[in-house]
Parts: sequence; C-alpha cells; structure tokens
Amino acid sequence: MTPKILHVPPPVSDTERPVPRWAMRLAYALPLLLLPSCLWRLPFAFHFEMGQVQEHGMPPYWVSIPYVLGLSVLSEVIAILGIGLVRGWGEVAPAWIPVIGGRRIRPMAAVVPAVLGGLILTLLFTNVPIGDGRSLTLYGIIDTVDYTNDAWETLASVCLAPTAVWGPIMITLALTYYRRRTRPVAE
Repeated sequence: MTPKILHVPPPVSDTERPVPRWAMRLAYALPLLLLPSCLWRLPFAFHFEMGQVQEHGMPPYWVSIPYVLGLSVLSEVIAILGIGLVRGWGEVAPAWIPVIGGRRIRPMAAVVPAVLGGLILTLLFTNVPIGDGRSLTLYGIIDTVDYTNDAWETLASVCLAPTAVWGPIMITLALTYYRRRTRPVAE
C-alpha cells in the first residue's frame, strides 16, 4: 500500500536535466524557513517591541512601516527566486520578460549572483557569542539585545535562527544548479 501525501511534488520535466529530490525540497522549504523571521519583524513596524528593551526608541512610523514591510517582502522574494535554481524558469527566461524572454539563461548568470548573495547572507547572519551580552560579527563587536523576560528571548531565537542557514542553502542550491547545467551530457 502506498502512502497518500497531501502535496504532489512538482514535475521535474521542465528542466533540462533532472534535479536532485533533496535540492527541490530544500529550494521549496527556504521561503517557509524565512517566514517566521519575516512575521517576527512585522510588529516592529508599528512600534511593538516584542519584549526587547530599546534604549534609543523606535524610528517614526513613516520610516519603520515601509522599511520593515519592505524588508520582509524582499526577504521572501529573494527566497522564492531560489526556487528558480531547481525549476525550468531558472534555465529559460519566462516569455513575459522583455528582451530576454524565451532565451536560455547562461549558468553563470544565475550562479554568480546566487553564490555572492549566499556569501553575503552567511556573513550578515553569522555571529559568535563572546560573553557579557556581546557578539562578534562581520561589522565588529555588538551588544546583544536585552529582553524583558526569557519567553520573549526564546521566541526571538526560534523565529530568527533559521536565517542563519539562508546563505549556505543558497550557495548549496547554486552549486547544484551549476553542476547540473554544466555537466556533459551522457550518451
């Protein structure tokens, strides 16, 4: 007896060569991994501090609302673009795109931005705790944010932790895309 699943995976026939099943799953999971951090961020737009102790206060609404909403939407759009590394629209530009629509995409035109973006994301979201409420990051030593209680801090950690794997996932998907697209055809 075969188990019934709720979701049928998309066909891989729209790509030139088969995509590894793990890469397909990873690409589709990426927007869902980032969704908690995007949702965590939204209350800050309306000056709800989510249990954080803010020393300097919040920026005015005309700054915080577009910034936070834009950052959340941009994060999800970039994550969704990662799906192009495992789908046919990442190999041939969709017909509706002006000038390049319907043309084959060169592998390096997708790999270079994905790897560079993955490296930048890895550097941005990697920090090393060094004690005394401080962390070492790419841009120096920073003080970590204080919370009013442990529940808020745990919620923040659970929501924000998946962003640490965003960069490595993009790099992995890009390298898999490159190998799949540049591998000689077996005859």
